[in-house]
Amino acid sequence: MIGTFTASAALTEPARGDAVVRVSALTKRYGDVAVVEDVTFSLGPGTVTGFLGPNGAGKSTTLRVLLGLAEPTAGEALVFGRRYRDLDEPARRVGAVLESNDFDPGRSGRNHLRALALAGGISRGRVEELLELVGLARAADRRVGAYSLGMRQRLGLAGALLGAPHLLVLDEPANGLDPAGVHWLRTFIRQFADQGGTVLVASHGLAEVAQTVDQVVIIHHGRVIAAARLDQLAARGKTLEETYLELTSEVAA
Repeated sequence: MIGTFTASAALTEPARGDAVVRVSALTKRYGDVAVVEDVTFSLGPGTVTGFLGPNGAGKSTTLRVLLGLAEPTAGEALVFGRRYRDLDEPARRVGAVLESNDFDPGRSGRNHLRALALAGGISRGRVEELLELVGLARAADRRVGAYSLGMRQRLGLAGALLGAPHLLVLDEPANGLDPAGVHWLRTFIRQFADQGGTVLVASHGLAEVAQTVDQVVIIHHGRVIAAARLDQLAARGKTLEETYLELTSEVAA
């Protein structure tokens, strides 16, 4: 049953020149422990992909290699056909939110974004535009240390969007958001993809993912065990949650 949804067969494979993300036979070892092993998948433009798996499955490690924060042991992870570190002006190609606590707690939200904009050669006007977009304009002069988790998530997303990137890589972006914030995020992600952007979302929230993404890649014990479009899952008469639990339970067994 797992073989029905292999990464090579289930997702529509973008042409090599069209792939926004291409992960090929990626392996990452720490000593003798393989955290990620032979992971392969590709993502084309205009898509939202859920990157799913239990805790410790290898999701965060894969994202860190993709974003140049860790070196692969074998294989490769490319964005726009290149390693992240080799991109020209990477902030204008890729926006990422991996941590909700990567802020100076004594700095205001506005000053945090201004510092990022200055480093990236981006105008202050873009900062004000994004504060409005993510709903932080009224809280922009408050210290980040006083922000709720949901507000920090919004600030992180604003930082990721500063360079108007074409790819967003988000790790648990809905964590800490209230229902209105989750709805806003879902709508934003969908519009971003509908305008030609690509989104890779790592999440444990299966119900929310099922309302947001076009396709999923499921990883367990460092290996991709399934990759499929949601319409393929529906054709089997299975929900995303049922499929996820079925596949991860089979692998565990």
